[in-house]
Amino acid sequence: MSQARCFALVDCNNFYASCEKLFRPDLKHTPVVVLSNNDGCVVARSKEAKALGIKMGVPAFQIREQLEQGKVLAFSSNYALYADMSARVMTTLEQLAPAVEVYSIDEAFLDLSGLGATQDLNVYGQHIRQTIQQWQGISVCVGIAPSKTLAKLANHAAKKWQKTAGVVDLSCRERQRKLLALLPVSEVWGIGSKLSVKLIKLGIETALDLADANPAFIRQQFSVVVSRIVQELNGESCLALEHVAPPKKEIVSSRSFGERITCKQQMQEAISEYVARACQKLRKERQQAKQLSVFLRTSPFSDKQRDPFYANNISQALAQPSADTRDFLSLAQTLLDRIWCDGYRYAKAGVMLSDFYDEGVYQTCLFDHAPALPRTDNLMSVIDQLNRSGKGKIWFASQGMQQAWSMKRGMLSPQYTTHWGDLPKVT
Repeated sequence: MSQARCFALVDCNNFYASCEKLFRPDLKHTPVVVLSNNDGCVVARSKEAKALGIKMGVPAFQIREQLEQGKVLAFSSNYALYADMSARVMTTLEQLAPAVEVYSIDEAFLDLSGLGATQDLNVYGQHIRQTIQQWQGISVCVGIAPSKTLAKLANHAAKKWQKTAGVVDLSCRERQRKLLALLPVSEVWGIGSKLSVKLIKLGIETALDLADANPAFIRQQFSVVVSRIVQELNGESCLALEHVAPPKKEIVSSRSFGERITCKQQMQEAISEYVARACQKLRKERQQAKQLSVFLRTSPFSDKQRDPFYANNISQALAQPSADTRDFLSLAQTLLDRIWCDGYRYAKAGVMLSDFYDEGVYQTCLFDHAPALPRTDNLMSVIDQLNRSGKGKIWFASQGMQQAWSMKRGMLSPQYTTHWGDLPKVT
């Protein structure tokens, strides 16, 4: 007899803002926002900032008065800090649950199947919250249910209603239906805004309406994916836990520039920087790539009279797959030469690696004439290890020294956990 499935979704509360407050106890009750690349828009808010009515995605200039008056404190996105804190939270969850699926930087699904027979799941959820709070200083909410879709909704309820104390257990069928009746269909995981409009036209307005719909009818009107959501809402698990993240099919490295680029030399530096980042991610995935794409564009929002629009992209394959940054740097400069046009103010560029192969499985052709560079694996491994250590950095000359074009992050906090020079000092 198969045991009943049980999942938990653990979601960090206001994660980016929480990371910024973690090493600044003086900001415990201060409204904090985190800004997007080039300090453009609000991408994260503390609960105090939400209470002031600051919306997600609002441009920074629209809250400038609050920032200047000190009513709100803004930070640039500190990706190194957030990634490291996320890794610490996920490592802790792996010690607390039999199996973990890292869903995003601040969310993870846990497989709790069988635990309900031996202990109170609500108490277990509180134990998870208390452990993460004590070990990492990050507040989380926990939603528990027999399917991943219901666990998502349980987590939403745990965040929305304070009386839940941050944990909602939907193991009970009656509690499931009570919550589904309270939530609009647009809150269901996998039901976007466009799909919810179509469902409402059919009289399906709440999550409970969708749960009570005929799966065959839903499949006929929409797709098998939506019909599985109906089954999930009824406690039937259709989405298994992914114990190993599926390998990436492509890697993109791209940024908007802090200043418009008009000089080809600066564009070459930017493209080289993006190639180096993409190749580092490629090696982390233990993959090799054969195809490289390079793209660039001006801003589509600029005055076309002053800044005419131009965008272009180009792709080419290596003779054989590689994970050596030097191979892609050479090809990237060749491709850039073919699409670069003088006279434009470029706002963004990037590269994409694709056509992946596992290490050592590519069958070379008899007539291949491009052997791998000597000791490439050892060299790339040393570079990656040093760059991850926080003790120093190695880069290629083509990436440049000054990088005046780089992303603006004028309110960047220290990399408290990943850089020796930024370690907090206690006096």
